[in-house]
Amino acid sequence: MNVLEIENVTKHYKNGRGIENITFKIKQGEVFGLLGPNGAGKTTLMKCIVALSYPDQGKIIINGHNIADNFEQAMKSVGTLISGVEAFDYLTAYENLELAARIYPELQKDRIDEVLEWVGMSKHKAEKLKTFSTGMRQRLYLAAALLAKPSFVILDEPTNGLDIEGKHDFQQLISRLAREEGVTFILSTHLIDEVERLCDRIAILSNGRINAIVSKDELAEGQNFETYYLEYIRKRKEAEV
Repeated sequence: MNVLEIENVTKHYKNGRGIENITFKIKQGEVFGLLGPNGAGKTTLMKCIVALSYPDQGKIIINGHNIADNFEQAMKSVGTLISGVEAFDYLTAYENLELAARIYPELQKDRIDEVLEWVGMSKHKAEKLKTFSTGMRQRLYLAAALLAKPSFVILDEPTNGLDIEGKHDFQQLISRLAREEGVTFILSTHLIDEVERLCDRIAILSNGRINAIVSKDELAEGQNFETYYLEYIRKRKEAEV
């Protein structure tokens, strides 16, 4: 079953940036990585998926629902962490999640404590956000993305601001949810080690286009995502000369 279907999605901005004819599909339980430099179009694509930005053309289908026709149903089981997310500095970590949980009336109250434990924030749940470091805020945003027991999670630079321990814990959590609970993830990053640890497939983006999509199974013997990416970049540079 395809959890996400992207078909010829294009979004142009006045400054000339954007994305062009993006097409791919993601299966249930897959961890799919968007790999590319800053400005490649990763965040733009994710904003289009969750309708924070509207594509100029193309189709986006989540769990069989076109977001243009049935956005509420499409997003019903989706969790997101997109660049620019905001929370309330005057509230505690717990209160911020409690506020977010109000839109999920069926959610059990102990779910908040569960996700806080997952991201290592239980001991800080009574502290106000105005005292939080960047890494602590990122942990809380990850907890919010997982709050509603989503079957599909969209993560934009999810380990930004996390220390080494935080990154390790996050990667362990994502791997467990995908493997044991069949949660599907799409994540953007420019960290190749994160891609190696987490992703089943990657799409390489540059200048708003997908230049290649490859799975671990398709890699040559002795090759990994890092060597594939570096070889791909080398060949592109040689072709441009």
